[in-house]
Amino acid sequence: MSYPKEEVVGSMNSEGETASESRFTDLCKALKVSEEVISEATSLLNEIKSILLSSSFGGKGPEEMEIYCHAFVLYCAIKLKDDLLKEDDKQGRVRLSDILRATSLKLDEFFKEAQQFTIKAKQIMGDRYGFDWEDRLELKQLEKIVRMLNDARKFFDKTFGDFFSFGSISQGLNTSEISKEIHRFGWLLFLTLRIDTPDLFKDLVSCVHGLVAVLAILILHVPVKFRNFSPQDTSRLVKRSEKGVDLLASLCNTYHTFEDCLRGMMEKAYKIISETLNRKPILASDCKTDLMNYINTEGLMYFNNMLEEGLVGPGIQALEKHYMDVVGSKGEIDEMLFMQSEDKSSVGAPNLCDNKSKYETLASPTKTITNMLNLPLSPMSPSRPNFIISNPKILQMTPVTTAMTTAKWLREVISPLPDRPSPHLEQFLSLPDNKILTNDLMRRAHIILEAIFHNGNSFDISWAKERKFEASKLYYRVLESICKSESNLLSARNENNNNGSGNNLAQLLSSERFHRCMLACSAELVLATHKTVLMMFPAVLESTGLTPFDLSKVIESFVRHEETLPRELKRHLNSLEEQLLESMVWAKGSSLYNSLLVAQPDLGPEISRLGLLAEPMLSLDEIAARHNIPVSGDLPVSNRKRDTSPDQEGTEAPSPKRACIESGSVLLERNCFTPPAKERLHSLKSKFHPLQSSFASPAQPNPVGGNETCAEIGCKVFFSKILKLGAIRIRSLCERLRQPQQILDRVYGLFQQIIDKQTHLFFNRHVDQIILCCFYGVAKVSRLNLTFKEIVSSYKKEPQCKPEVFRNVFVGSSNMRIGICHVDIITFYNEVFVPAVKPLLVGMVPSSSRLEEKTSAEGGTVPGSPKVSPFSNLPDMSPKKVSASHNVYVSPLRQSKMDALLSPSSRSYYACIGESTHAFQSPSKDLDAINSRLNSTGRRLLTGRINFDMVSDSVVAGSLGYQNGSSASSDGVAAFGLPVKREPAETD
Repeated sequence: MSYPKEEVVGSMNSEGETASESRFTDLCKALKVSEEVISEATSLLNEIKSILLSSSFGGKGPEEMEIYCHAFVLYCAIKLKDDLLKEDDKQGRVRLSDILRATSLKLDEFFKEAQQFTIKAKQIMGDRYGFDWEDRLELKQLEKIVRMLNDARKFFDKTFGDFFSFGSISQGLNTSEISKEIHRFGWLLFLTLRIDTPDLFKDLVSCVHGLVAVLAILILHVPVKFRNFSPQDTSRLVKRSEKGVDLLASLCNTYHTFEDCLRGMMEKAYKIISETLNRKPILASDCKTDLMNYINTEGLMYFNNMLEEGLVGPGIQALEKHYMDVVGSKGEIDEMLFMQSEDKSSVGAPNLCDNKSKYETLASPTKTITNMLNLPLSPMSPSRPNFIISNPKILQMTPVTTAMTTAKWLREVISPLPDRPSPHLEQFLSLPDNKILTNDLMRRAHIILEAIFHNGNSFDISWAKERKFEASKLYYRVLESICKSESNLLSARNENNNNGSGNNLAQLLSSERFHRCMLACSAELVLATHKTVLMMFPAVLESTGLTPFDLSKVIESFVRHEETLPRELKRHLNSLEEQLLESMVWAKGSSLYNSLLVAQPDLGPEISRLGLLAEPMLSLDEIAARHNIPVSGDLPVSNRKRDTSPDQEGTEAPSPKRACIESGSVLLERNCFTPPAKERLHSLKSKFHPLQSSFASPAQPNPVGGNETCAEIGCKVFFSKILKLGAIRIRSLCERLRQPQQILDRVYGLFQQIIDKQTHLFFNRHVDQIILCCFYGVAKVSRLNLTFKEIVSSYKKEPQCKPEVFRNVFVGSSNMRIGICHVDIITFYNEVFVPAVKPLLVGMVPSSSRLEEKTSAEGGTVPGSPKVSPFSNLPDMSPKKVSASHNVYVSPLRQSKMDALLSPSSRSYYACIGESTHAFQSPSKDLDAINSRLNSTGRRLLTGRINFDMVSDSVVAGSLGYQNGSSASSDGVAAFGLPVKREPAETD
């Protein structure tokens, strides 16, 4: 299916619309889509096309966007329509791989654009297909599967090259074909193993065990002349006995696999080979061949001549046929295409650049840094010398090695622990009122972890049971460490205050929300270790009834109190915390807003208007009923209904009469131009508050003393993390833009003031959106030649960059924009950011410039200046002829219209978008289009000639509104400069 590149898809004429629909129909027919689906897809396309193809900052061109739009709409129609069909009716349906192959799109690019489409079309798709349409579409899960298979394929390529070499064979043999055949056989054997036992291959660790099992089979069957190793090589095969090399133990030692699991995988592979290839297995110990020399063959099987030259092809054909018979039209992705992934033209070549792994290398915002604006350069910094990141250990870390290293930690450190609280922990659980919390603790852990790991029966039962035990053991271990630390902290505080209240942890240990956060953190680490594709964050929050703000309270403590936690898992939690802080805690339904109602009552109206408050947390009874979890015995009385005590108590909206307490502001007053020095950035360690403050009722006074409420303390800690995160990202972006320290200080100062005085700008938005706007606002005030395009282009190089940050910014619906809740970053800047932040921007302007601007705006002069001639600066408003051969005139915009658009005091702050002949078109194409129209002799103007003689000088002067000789070009405006047009190319 070809799409013409020369036609402008975004044109509004009816012919363009018909051509687009015709191409979509041709695509459907080429894929042999049923008429019913074509009708559904066409109807959906007509409904959402205008939204999906709307101009979006930083997007692709119109021709490309049309192709992505057609592919997305067709996939949605097929997938969501098929949900209503019976299983027998789904045979032969079109898969995502087929659609992408027909449109010549790559998987990773499709997933990237589809993510933006789901944001734009969320409302329409929800009304049409139901609230769960995104879950049924399964695009996020598919993207995760593609990444997992891509990582698995890279691991298989590397291990295959480590053990086998085909370059030393005589030139008479087609060694390239032999290599490809054996490699293809190995990958197909893995895929067949995966589809025959799908419940065991929904995470990366299981896939690695399957691939290592395949590798062991290849080692025993690939002819010796193709080997790249010797069984006598002790550096590679280290596990040995009197009978020879222990092959499986050596592979487990090298790749951190579990031997029992590996043997189980090999048993399943033996069965597949026996049934699919019709080969009879024999004991390897009974096989007299040089393949088994120096190898301990106990427990291993052999298939005679399976991979000998000339016999590999039939085996490949048999495995391919079995794969297609089992998968058929069920899978959306043709996994066999990953064997061709080095071919960049293949649809199976995801070419996925995992920015997340780079993202995780950044420092956590919770770490104490003495001066955020003088940070050591990050590993991704453009100014860092290349040799610093050339550490071979860093280069060797891949998703596979990370997963296997952390899985080994779980297996060797956590798994041997008891599956119940230790005696020491039980001492903490025995409260002063003789109430023992041990049974409640274990019952809660059972329900919450069952809800996570048996979510919809997606996991294999035995696999889920093992993961549940790992999470519960980790939970008990870290909880005990936290109890020790909190107890010592309270004891030291009481000694200093001569308080004899002891180290009572009753309030913390009775907090339902605290325990659920700890369980969620433990489960997330287990899931992250195995890199499962079925439970992706924030799934643990949905299963536990928590909000992102809840989880953000415990991540730092969890990392600090588990000393054996591998570096990779610490990075994962750091990355997770940054995801929470940058956007998730600001989303609708976050418990942050319940705390802000208490800490900053003046934000109450805006929170209520947007409906941001969190719902009451689900009780354990409700979670158990929702997931059909059998529970023995009665649940604690405090959990019989939705939990409102003590965690959510007092979170109702305060009375409108309640005055805003200035002293309770979440941030201290700061000079906007001064970097956050050590003494002014509140180190968390020096101002550390026990966890009891974080999980107490927001309106409750601080349990460890002081006049502040728990909400105010919690918000202070939270906003200090936001400031640190912002400082790190501002510093990095400033380096990329090559801006001086003064600009860095101003941007951070503005960001700091917005948190303190315009907190509502963060609601329902991403922190980076505010940072980008701060950069442009400071650039305008500082008269820098810096465009939004340059800022966004540099931001795209940041490891945490996501296209939706600058392409989809929440603004809500209004009279001007009915039904549209998201716009691009420049529209948000002009319509929302500048009106709210204008006073802060004005405060950055030098006082002399503000005086000149104020004077010119009032139509007066600076005191003491000479009187200006009434007409000396009157602009010439006469139309100018711009073509020698055509009657084309251009006249300036009337001052009245300009004043209606921008006031003199604010015109310098806005980003003005120049009009283009077509959306997404570059200035050169605009000029070509204008020249073409001017030079066209076949067209005549439909309107009559304009009589410019009717416009007199008095009319011109009156339209300007100038009186008493005021000048049209005031000094203040000249100082700031007129609004800068953004060339249409900035939308590229």
